[in-house]
Amino acid sequence: MLVLPPFYFMQLSLLPSDEQRYFLDLFAQVVFDTRRNRPRLKTICSQRVPGDLAVSCPARLLNRFPEGTIYKLDAKLVQLPGKQPYLVAVNRRNMQRALEFYDHNRQLQNGIARTRHTSRNKRSSSS
Repeated sequence: MLVLPPFYFMQLSLLPSDEQRYFLDLFAQVVFDTRRNRPRLKTICSQRVPGDLAVSCPARLLNRFPEGTIYKLDAKLVQLPGKQPYLVAVNRRNMQRALEFYDHNRQLQNGIARTRHTSRNKRSSSS
């Protein structure tokens, strides 16, 4: 994996607004945004972009799987005057969970399924 110097990350805020930047094969994780009360995508650290950078994508994709699921995507950097830079997912309809994090995503999915299953059993046995 390529490790970039710290000053590289600072450059995102200095990009001219008319220059488009595309990043291929980024990893982003589903996190729950308490301020907006819905799931959001944020980039993972140790990539070509800073960690915890917001990624815009359809909410229906994020609701399919539990919080913590990691997606692999291509994205375009957007820098609006006076606002924080963020990424917009390209090929939004074809976003897939990251195969590189298959075990992680599988454990999340199974852990949530077990929790829901046991809570159903507790409700039915307490009645």
